[in-house]
Amino acid sequence: MESRRVPGTKMRLVDADRCFQLIDQMVLAIPEEIKKAQKVEQEHDRIVAQAHEEAERIREMAREEAAQLADDTTIMTIAQNRAEAVEERARREADRLRAEADNYALDTLLRLREEMEHITAVVSNGIAKLEREFAERQKQMQGSLSEPDTAKTEKAA
Repeated sequence: MESRRVPGTKMRLVDADRCFQLIDQMVLAIPEEIKKAQKVEQEHDRIVAQAHEEAERIREMAREEAAQLADDTTIMTIAQNRAEAVEERARREADRLRAEADNYALDTLLRLREEMEHITAVVSNGIAKLEREFAERQKQMQGSLSEPDTAKTEKAA
C-alpha cells in the first residue's frame, strides 16, 4: 500500500478506497476457503455413504449366493467366509477413504486458519499503526496550540 507524506509532519495519507478494497478482498477470500472445506466434508460424507452402499450390496450378493447354495453346508460356509472377507475389505477401504478425506479436510482447515491468522495480524498491525499515527497527530496538535501561548507570555514579561 502506498502513502503520501503530509508536508511538515511525520503523518502519511493513505488511499481509503484502496484500504477498503484490500479489506473487501480479504473478506471475500475467507468464505471461499470455508466453501472449500464444506465441499471436502461433503465429499467425505459421499465417499463414506458410497462405501457403505457398496458393502451392503456386496453383503446382499453374498447372501443371495449363499441362499442359492444352502443345500451344501460346505459351500455355504465358503460363501459366508467369502462375504465376510469382501465385507472386511470394503470396511477397510471405507476406513482408508475416510482417513484420506479427514486428512484433506484437516490440511485445508489448517491452511485456512493460517491464512486467517495472517489476515488478523495484517489488520491488527494496520490498526496499531493508525492508532499510533493518530496519537502522534494529537500530540503535535496540542503542542502547536500551546506554543503561541508561551510566546505571548514571554513578550508580556
